[in-house]
Amino acid sequence: MRAPTLDTASLDGKTVIITGAARGLGRACATRFAQQGAALVLMDVPEPDPLVPYALGTASQLDYTAELCRDAGVPVLTHDVDVRRPNAVKRAVQAALDRFGTVDTLINNAGIAAPSGKATHDITEDEWALMVDVDLSGAWRMIQAVGPIMTRQRSGSIVNVASTAGLVGYRHFAGYVAAKHGVIGLTRAAALDYAPLKVRVNALCPGSVRDDVTVEGRMLTEIARSLDVPVSEHEETFVQAQPMNALIEPDDIASAALWLASDASRQVTGTVLTVDGGFTTR
Repeated sequence: MRAPTLDTASLDGKTVIITGAARGLGRACATRFAQQGAALVLMDVPEPDPLVPYALGTASQLDYTAELCRDAGVPVLTHDVDVRRPNAVKRAVQAALDRFGTVDTLINNAGIAAPSGKATHDITEDEWALMVDVDLSGAWRMIQAVGPIMTRQRSGSIVNVASTAGLVGYRHFAGYVAAKHGVIGLTRAAALDYAPLKVRVNALCPGSVRDDVTVEGRMLTEIARSLDVPVSEHEETFVQAQPMNALIEPDDIASAALWLASDASRQVTGTVLTVDGGFTTR
């Protein structure tokens, strides 16, 4: 039994959908939101993609995230959802609504960082299409599914997980950079669409997030591989670019997502919240 709280960041009675929840930032957000009392709907891709050069989240990892959240005393649904598949997205969102009656928050976290590591003209049609379909169009499909529910409710918070790559360029990451810039554009346009209906839409831009073993994160490692940075040296390499001389922790991102999801940020919409240790201020 959770103790009652008057914390404005409390999510008691709220339903939160998190995509890309099997591991990494998705798991960090899920466990943090569970601690704040949210009912959770956790989604991740059901199978690997041959064009993605690293293992995606697995069903067992998604189940483990759900187990951690249930240990906090909250109800949890899990769904195998590829955000490239509109019907799968709609079915999962409808199941969430049927079970919990509301959809109060969407954390649009599903994304891939590779295939990358090559000059713009060397990107294939299939590689470009995959990156945009997952990282940008996937976020739009989720909004398309939850938008009608939130507008009927006259309430809701959508948090699109972008990246510092949505604000600046990175060499040999044209597809990722383009998709994440698109996520920020989508955020701003959707925020204006939904503002009169009391639905908020914001973007969250993580910097270099440490691959914490407790959430089984590996994004920074895969970015390093794409840049031909030795894995044994990648943390030191990325820290050198950080004005605060430290990598971002997954819980730093979860805390920012929690604030954007909660009533503590009730007048915040259309904003881009950057958690990057000062990287993009240079």
